[in-house]
Amino acid sequence: MSTTTPAPPGGTGALLVVGDVVTDVVARYRAPLAAATDTAAEIRTLPGGAGANAACWAVRAGCADVRLLARVGADRADWHEESLRRAGVRPLLVRDRHAPTATVVALVDRGDGERTFLTDSGAALRLTPADCPADALEGVGRLHLSGYLLFAAPADAAAGAVLAAARERGVAVSVDPASTGFLARLGRDRFLAAVDGADLLLPNAAEAALLTGLADPGAAAAALSRRFRLVAVTLGGSGALVAERGRVVAEAAAPPARAVDTTGAGDAFTGAFLAALLAGADPAAAAEAGCRAGAEAVTRVGGRPAASTGGQAGPDPPAARGPGAAAG
Repeated sequence: MSTTTPAPPGGTGALLVVGDVVTDVVARYRAPLAAATDTAAEIRTLPGGAGANAACWAVRAGCADVRLLARVGADRADWHEESLRRAGVRPLLVRDRHAPTATVVALVDRGDGERTFLTDSGAALRLTPADCPADALEGVGRLHLSGYLLFAAPADAAAGAVLAAARERGVAVSVDPASTGFLARLGRDRFLAAVDGADLLLPNAAEAALLTGLADPGAAAAALSRRFRLVAVTLGGSGALVAERGRVVAEAAAPPARAVDTTGAGDAFTGAFLAALLAGADPAAAAEAGCRAGAEAVTRVGGRPAASTGGQAGPDPPAARGPGAAAG
């Protein structure tokens, strides 16, 4: 690991997100799911992915130069590129002709907006160190890593390589732990070792508890901030906590919002939080910006801002094709 002095959480330059691009199939149902028969639902196909969503929300929050590096299947690469460009994100997409684009089926309860995910990581976790050229960090003021990359090879090696390169350049690095399910399978110690050297951790309350063994979000945030320079823990409708140097230093409230779909609320917080830091805001103000974005996100279907959702504005998604069809 580099011994370069870490950059402070803030600064200037572009935001580079290295993460995942996903085709989301969102099924919103109201009646309880009925086993072995039909359950009526509203179903839509939308562009998503934690990394891609965060990048779009960063643009929405005012970041002028946002780049996204990810690996996608050739089956839907054009659609995803167009959706990202429409959102103002510069896509740096590596096309994979042997694996389909990652797909998530999101089962969303229309009563409270809570969701359950079925995930096929597809090409997303096939990102390699060779897909992350050194010049990708040119002009970058902050690197953000989607934690999904850390849960399988070779994407974990790609994430480690770009994190190390960022540290050598003095670029601040943030990480989103991404998923309690994947995190539990990987293990706390392996995850923390993989992200050693990051400046900022952005877990939700459940992820913070899993990483520390502490149920209280404030205690978990404080504990994590002894390892990371800055920690922001999201609390859903209760807002967020910010911790530094072993103590909670700020609390941000979430504006009231009627939840339609909570998919992407954490990504919205992340994107707006990072955009605010790059603009020079202090962590407390950045958390407030993140909470505003999260509150906006839950009022709409899908994980992206209104103008950037290709399934709502722009081209229809192409018909899905298997790896064999994409390999020609």
